[in-house]
Amino acid sequence: MLSPGAPKSRRSVERQFWKEIATGVSSEEAAAAVGVSQAVGARWFRQGGGMTTITLAEPGGRYLSFVEREEIALLRTQKVGVREIARRLGRDASTVSRELRRNAATRGGKLQYRASVAQWKSELMSRRPKTAKLVNNPRLRTYVQERLDGRVRLPGSTVVDGPTVPVWRGRNKPHRGDRAWSIAWSPEQISQRLKIDFSDDDSMRISHEAIYQSLYIEGRGALKRELVAALRTGRSLRKPRARAQNKPQGHVTSDVVISQRPAEAADRAVPGHWEGDLTIGTNRSAIGTLVERKSRSTLLVHLPRLDGYGQQPRVKNGPALAGYGAEAMVKALTVSMAKLPQQLRKTITWDRGKELSDHAQFAVETGTKVYFADPHSPWQRPTNENTNGVLRQYFPKGTDLSRWSSEELEAVAYTLNNRPRKVLGWRTPSEVFSEQLESVEKTGVATTD
Repeated sequence: MLSPGAPKSRRSVERQFWKEIATGVSSEEAAAAVGVSQAVGARWFRQGGGMTTITLAEPGGRYLSFVEREEIALLRTQKVGVREIARRLGRDASTVSRELRRNAATRGGKLQYRASVAQWKSELMSRRPKTAKLVNNPRLRTYVQERLDGRVRLPGSTVVDGPTVPVWRGRNKPHRGDRAWSIAWSPEQISQRLKIDFSDDDSMRISHEAIYQSLYIEGRGALKRELVAALRTGRSLRKPRARAQNKPQGHVTSDVVISQRPAEAADRAVPGHWEGDLTIGTNRSAIGTLVERKSRSTLLVHLPRLDGYGQQPRVKNGPALAGYGAEAMVKALTVSMAKLPQQLRKTITWDRGKELSDHAQFAVETGTKVYFADPHSPWQRPTNENTNGVLRQYFPKGTDLSRWSSEELEAVAYTLNNRPRKVLGWRTPSEVFSEQLESVEKTGVATTD
C-alpha cells in the first residue's frame, strides 16, 4: 500500500474533540483538552462547518483497538509468534496475521509493524465516503436550492429584488448589515414539504440534517457553501447547541393586562387573536408586525415618515414624526386590521411600548381590544417574537427600515405566509388562514369594514 502522506491524528482523538465541542467549549479549548494544537482544532471545526463529520459512537469490539495494536507491536518486537499473540489478545490467528500484512509500515522497503501507523491505515481504509443524495438526484437538488435561495415575489410573480448586498466571503453573517432577500425556507420546512408535494415519489425525500450537512461540511459537493447565507441565522459555521428592571407605564391599566385577556386567546382554538410588536431599525425607523395566533399568518404594517421629519430639530414633547408615534401607529394599525372580517380581529396582545398608548381609540375604531404583556415577558407573545426573529433575515438590525415601501413589505409577508410550518402540520399560514376566512363566510354573520 502506498503511503498517502504523514499519519494524522487518530479518529478517537477527533471523536473526543467533538465530544468536548458538544459541551459548549471553544475549538481552542477542545483542542487543548485532547492534546492537539489550536490550529488543528480550528481546522477540524471549520472543515466540519461547526458540526461533527464522524460518528461519536465508539467502535465495537469487532475491530482491533489502538491498545491491541500497541500490544501486537510490542509482542512482535519480542519475536512472539502470530498464534501466541492471538492467544494473548483473545483474537483469531488469522485476524492478527491479516493485521500484520495489511497495516505494517513500509518505510525503507521493509515491513515494520508500528501501532500508530497501523491505526492510521486501518482508519483510512475503513472510510467509505457515500455520495450525497443531493449529488445523485439533480431534481431534488434543484427543489432544495430553489426553496433556499429562490427570489422573493409578489402574488403576481413579480420579483422584488430587496437590498444590494456584498459578495459572500465565507464568513459569518454581516453584523447590522443588509442581507439578500430569498424564499429562505428552513431545511426542516423543505424536508417535510417534500412529503406533501411528492407524496407518491420516494426518491424526493431527504432529511433536514442531510441538507445542513451538504451546506456546512466541506467536500460534500452537493450545495454551494454560500447558500448558508439563506439560512435564518446566516452563519457560515453551525453553533453548538451547548454554547431589566420594570418601569411603570401609565397607558397600561388593570383592565388591559394580559391576565384579563379572554381564555380562548390562550389556547389558540379560536381564530382572530393577534400578537403585535415593532421591528426597530436605525434613524428611528420601524415596521409594525402582527401575527395571528392560530394560523401564524403575518401582517406587516407600513410606518412611513411623517411630513417634516429630518427637516427641523426634534422638539421635546412635540409631535412624533418618525412614523410610529401613538397617533400614527393607531392610524396604520387601523388600516391594516380593517381589511379583515370582524370575527378575525378580536384581540391584539402587544408589548408595553408607548406606541400603542392610544389603544382605547384603536379599540373604538376597529372593535379590536388591545391587551399588554407583562414587563420583560416576551414568552407571553411567543408567535410574534419568533416572527420578528425571522424578519431580521430581511430587515437586519442596524439598517434603515423606512426605505421599504408597503408593496415591498407585502412581498416579504407573502413570502413568510407561504412557508410550510411544522406547527401547522407542514401547511402554510396562508392555507390555514384561507380556511378560517371560508369558515367565517359560511357562518353568514361576518362583517367587513
